[in-house]
Amino acid sequence: MIKVVSLCPACSQCPVVQIDEHEIRIGEGRNRVRLSPAEWNILVQSIKLGELDEVKAPEGREAS
Repeated sequence: MIKVVSLCPACSQCPVVQIDEHEIRIGEGRNRVRLSPAEWNILVQSIKLGELDEVKAPEGREAS
């Protein structure tokens, strides 16, 4: 079973995160990164522990 999460819920043209039991794919087309479940778990734990935080958009630009 694949879980799909859009990085921009307002449209269907933005990159997605696809999660299945074998790998996690982030991006679209040829601009995609693949993570193993172990790598994904490290990323999730780093976020939960506060080691990673939001990145602020440059002045005058909104986040897309």
